[in-house]
Amino acid sequence: MATKFYTFTGESSIEALKKAQETCGERAILVTTKQIQAKTINKKPLYEILVSVEEEDVPQKPKPNPKAVNYENAYSKFNSSYEPIKPKFNITEEPAKEKPQIKTTPARPYDVDESVLLNISEAAKEISQIANVDMSKIKAVDEQAHGVNKKIDDVAKQVSVLNEKLGLITDMIWDERAPSRNNLAIPPEFASIYKAAKQSGMKQEHLEAIINATIENMPTSMKANPTAVKRYFYSLLRNMLPCRKEINDRKQRIMMLVGPTGVGKTTTLAKLAARFAYGSEKRYKTGIITLDTYRIGAVEQLFQYAKMMKLPILDVIEVEDFKNALKTLNYCDIILIDTTGNSQYDKEKLDKLDKFLKYSDVQIDVNLVLSAGSKVEDLIEIYNGFSFLDIDTLIITKFDETKIFGNVFSLIYETNTPVSYFCVGQEVPDDLLEAKSEFLVECVLEGYSKNSEDKDEK
Repeated sequence: MATKFYTFTGESSIEALKKAQETCGERAILVTTKQIQAKTINKKPLYEILVSVEEEDVPQKPKPNPKAVNYENAYSKFNSSYEPIKPKFNITEEPAKEKPQIKTTPARPYDVDESVLLNISEAAKEISQIANVDMSKIKAVDEQAHGVNKKIDDVAKQVSVLNEKLGLITDMIWDERAPSRNNLAIPPEFASIYKAAKQSGMKQEHLEAIINATIENMPTSMKANPTAVKRYFYSLLRNMLPCRKEINDRKQRIMMLVGPTGVGKTTTLAKLAARFAYGSEKRYKTGIITLDTYRIGAVEQLFQYAKMMKLPILDVIEVEDFKNALKTLNYCDIILIDTTGNSQYDKEKLDKLDKFLKYSDVQIDVNLVLSAGSKVEDLIEIYNGFSFLDIDTLIITKFDETKIFGNVFSLIYETNTPVSYFCVGQEVPDDLLEAKSEFLVECVLEGYSKNSEDKDEK
């Protein structure tokens, strides 16, 4: 075995690995991965991977030796008594007979000599006679087998129907704890959708209210069809989720991002800045103000983003300086304000945020940033702690770090606060989506995937 090495490049390591697999097949073994070009506003990232492939040594045919002697010929030349070895059985050839003329139809690509077909037919008759087999019985057995196959197909169809019904029954009894349902009657056709919603982490009272609303309002003709039930349930959930569309007018818009520590406010602000400043449809003059002077790393990170995107950025410490910063960036269509991460219990910092808002004398859109990975009880408690700031919209981050989204649904459903954006990863600015109820409902009932994201963008 010989080991050979190959390099492949792509905009991501996964793309490069796909190229390696297409070229080298499953034998390719990843050795190293490195980024050879960083991602910028104008350039895409470039990754290079090194793979090894174990290749079998192909045995080479021996070259003919010009000096080699053909012993058979040599023996026959010098030995007059040489005779080739005779076969053990004598094969005598009958004198050739004239073949009867057989009329043939025009040649086809797959024509077979009719004499061959006649011989095969005769051979079949001889075999049946030797084996003492009645050909009529063979035909009867063949017909009987055909009938058995048809019966098997019918049985398979019936088994498929039974499997569907069994699946409904299984989903219906998946949770044997009657108190957890509060004696809620779940029809078999509703069991699957109830199970999916319950496993999503949705609050029990919300789930029961929605199931009851579905059962009461759904047309009777649809209730016996599990597919129709699911479709109706999807539609009902979508109508319960308020989403705010992105404003595309040219009026000045000031957005302040608030929320607890570690939810990704600074990264989200950078994504928003890139979206507004370098959008494909419209481009807005965008400026940034940071009130987060407590975390040096966060300030440096935001200044680096602003420098890469060539956007103005101001840092503000005191409340009195905030109004001046807003005046300085008054020429901007969009002003984004980053804030310090606050616990909902830290009244001192929350009060200072409130002073920034009241002292500004301008209308500021307050966006509460929350992580999708938090428990529903924590999300609601955080919302209540920040609610005195008059929250305008929600931004939900870290979709890629969890598998359940019923908590997000319950938060929006209970607070009736519209959601504006979803963050589905760390890439700036790609992993930011305008909020749509269809996307969130699919995440709640089926989980987040890249396919869900692609559908949302369409």
